[in-house]
Amino acid sequence: MTRLLFVLAALALLVAPARADDVTDQIDAAKRAYSAGDEQVAIQALQFAIAQIQEQLQAEQLALLPEPLPGWSADAPVSDAGGIAAMFTGTNLVRTYRKDDGASVSVSITADSPLLSMLTTLMQASPSTTPYTHDGYRGVLEMHQDGTSRLLLLVGTRIQVQVEGSGVDRQTLEAYLEAVKLDQLEEALLG
Repeated sequence: MTRLLFVLAALALLVAPARADDVTDQIDAAKRAYSAGDEQVAIQALQFAIAQIQEQLQAEQLALLPEPLPGWSADAPVSDAGGIAAMFTGTNLVRTYRKDDGASVSVSITADSPLLSMLTTLMQASPSTTPYTHDGYRGVLEMHQDGTSRLLLLVGTRIQVQVEGSGVDRQTLEAYLEAVKLDQLEEALLG
């Protein structure tokens, strides 16, 4: 009996790596259903595979938002990358960071928004903004007397990184901007 259990366990270890992932399993199920003439099951299997791929992409994209700086805490990152709204807003990733003294910073990344060029033009037209560059990317810096501030940076022509703060100095905004993996944004968000 012990020997039989050992053989079964060994077989399970050998078979496990050969098993495909959920996405591939659903695509294969869709092929079988389609070949058998069951189009509805094929559609459902493909929709499941699409949903799984979208979940994987979203997790990869959310990882682009930085971890909190020392002494800061962070909310969970949030993505608004799907549905009909995405046609108007594009992909939006946001994470908010807080400090015990009441200071806060919000990092948002927007990709493929049709509103991007309009918003950028409006920001540059504001008298409270000054031109800003970081690692060769252009943007604007906005500092207000009330302790609020904003850095807006364009990465390529289709991605905007915005770092907004309340009760923080310019160095804190720049530290959060520096923590964003700018070199990975285009590949991760635009493919």
